[in-house]
Formats: sequence, structure tokens, C-alpha cells
Amino acid sequence: MKRISLFLIAFAVLAGLPAGAVETTGTFTHRVSYEVTYPYLVIEPEAKPAEGERLPLLVFLHGAGERGTDLAAVRVHGPFLFVAENQLPIIIAAPQCPPRQSWEPQVIAALIDRLVAEFPVDEDRIYLTGLSMGGYGTWYTAAAYPGRLAAIVPICGGGLVEAASRLARLPAWVFHGARDTVVRPEESERMVEALRDAGAEVRYTLYPDAGHDSWTQTYADPELYAWLLAQRRADRE
Repeated sequence: MKRISLFLIAFAVLAGLPAGAVETTGTFTHRVSYEVTYPYLVIEPEAKPAEGERLPLLVFLHGAGERGTDLAAVRVHGPFLFVAENQLPIIIAAPQCPPRQSWEPQVIAALIDRLVAEFPVDEDRIYLTGLSMGGYGTWYTAAAYPGRLAAIVPICGGGLVEAASRLARLPAWVFHGARDTVVRPEESERMVEALRDAGAEVRYTLYPDAGHDSWTQTYADPELYAWLLAQRRADRE
């Protein structure tokens, strides 16, 4: 792992990060049936936590277009700008999926374990979000590890309705564009309906004029972060 401070000012301009924020990059390799390596980016708040204080962790899964080997691509979309501009006390972690692969829930869960070991993460406030392919990754990872997360925000993705019973106690806010022709809104709506049938209190926002890009306005909405930060895993135990 390497800490990059030499280029911090340039990155702060490009990504909207406040000067002084701590940015870390690294790679994480985990073996499932084959070896998977995720480069990843971690951005910590400029204001250091008090001794012993733990911070929420927001894991962001990008879409198919940002797969590759250039880690800068994970910055193209996501919550980075809003969190930085508003100096929210959140650690953001963004892995990068390799070319021609999809998100592996087991690898994401193992990466979260590593982040918890290396950063001051509050394990009761670990949140997972993603868009398009990352929306699918969010649903599938949450279905496999619902007890690891405090809340999920899947955007223009879809999951397995059969997993609804496992997700029923996990807070979820789902977003989609009504005019999305890449991932039809029915993908989200099936999950929302299944969750509600399972007794979940899930939030669903359908943007009437949005196409596939339903993430830009989602990640720019202050209400999303207020809702996220109010979710704690311990509250449902």
C-alpha cells in the first residue's frame, strides 16, 4: 500500500477533495475459485477523528464502464464530490473491478474486513452503494452478507427476489430512472416489491425524467447522506 501526498493538491482539484484530506491507494487480492485483485482508493476526511473515535465507511461500487486498470476511473461518478465539499465525517472506499469481470461479493466482504483492520471504521456504520453494475453488486453482496452492513443504496441495478427474506431487516434506499433503457426500472421495482412483501421498510425513488444516469442527482442529494448516517447495524440487533 502507498500513501500519495505528493499529488494530493492536484487530486484535490480534480476530484473536489479538500486540501489536507488523506488519500490512500492499494491493491487487494482474494482467492475465490480463482484469484481476484481489486485496486482500491480510500479517502479519509480532512478532520482527523479524536483518539478512539470510529468513522462510518461508505463502500462505492462503480459501473461496467469504469472497469480496468486505471484507478482514476473510479472517480468519474459516485459520492466523492459531495462528501468532500460538505466535509462529511465519512471514509469512502472505492475498489476497481478488473476488465471483463463483475463484482464478487466474497471479495468485497473480504476487502471490507481489511479496511476495518487498517482504518478507524465504525463497524456499526458500514454502508454499501453502487450504480448499474455496481447496483447489482450492491444487491448481491448485501444478500450474501446482510449482517455485515448497516444500510445499502443500490442505484439502477437489480438483484435476486429470492434473497428478499435475508434482506428484510437491512435498511435500503433504492434509486432508478423511469426512462432507463439500459437497466429497466422493473429490475429495482421487483426487488422493492419483494422486500416489502417480506416486511421490509424500503425506500424507493423513481426519477420520472431520468434515463440510465440516476446516480448524479442521487449522490448530490443531502437527504441521502443524512439518512445513511442515521443507520446503525446495532439498531436492528
